[in-house]
Amino acid sequence: MAPIGNLRHRPGRRLTQLYAGLVLYGVSMAMMIRSGLGLDPWDVFHQGLARQTGLSFGTVTIAVGAVVLLLWIPLRQRPGLGTVSNVVVVGLVVDATVALLPAGLPLPARIGLLLGGIVANGAATGLYLGARLGPGPRDGLMTGYVARRPGRSVRLVRTVIEVVVLALGWLLGGTVGVGTVAYALGIGPLAQFFIPRFAVPAEPTPAEPLPTEPTPTEPSPTEPSPAEPSPTEPTRTEPRRAEPLSGASG
Repeated sequence: MAPIGNLRHRPGRRLTQLYAGLVLYGVSMAMMIRSGLGLDPWDVFHQGLARQTGLSFGTVTIAVGAVVLLLWIPLRQRPGLGTVSNVVVVGLVVDATVALLPAGLPLPARIGLLLGGIVANGAATGLYLGARLGPGPRDGLMTGYVARRPGRSVRLVRTVIEVVVLALGWLLGGTVGVGTVAYALGIGPLAQFFIPRFAVPAEPTPAEPLPTEPTPTEPSPTEPSPAEPSPTEPTRTEPRRAEPLSGASG
């Protein structure tokens, strides 16, 4: 996996994918808000806080994201560009989209907004996580806690965190409904489908050269071959033996 925040590898695609995913994430949140049929656990909490404080939904989302990001410090987590961008971009987009979508739609349109919002949320998750520029602050809180306590289950920690924020949000007046259940059942399979399809391949590591066996070198033309006499050395000739004359008697 490419290091968080390292943009040397395919920066154009990764930045485009990151911000497309964050914008789509904000749009999907607004679609679920306008459906009025229930939100995911964190957004139930955001909506409850917004109703109690009078702040906009997006402003509360940004504020909660910043507070959660501060909780990374004792966990020694390092935020990436995607983490910081998540805090700001999603909140701005959700407020803008809520202002554009009409309220009080008939039930079939609201069901369409809910289902479309859940699918868009899964695709957005795959886009911004696949860019490999850092998780969102809430996901990082979960993974950082598990990393500090390896014996804990990621699924268990996530379930506990989301149940707590869901209960707090409901007590504060956030909307819990069929959409909350549909999101809980659908987001896991959707994220599992989209994340591998949008994941940017990791930067390839340079391969180490294979050791080569030394090849036998041919003798240089200027060097005499061991089998041949050196031109500077005189050639020795054996003395010729006299042959006996044919027919000679002893």
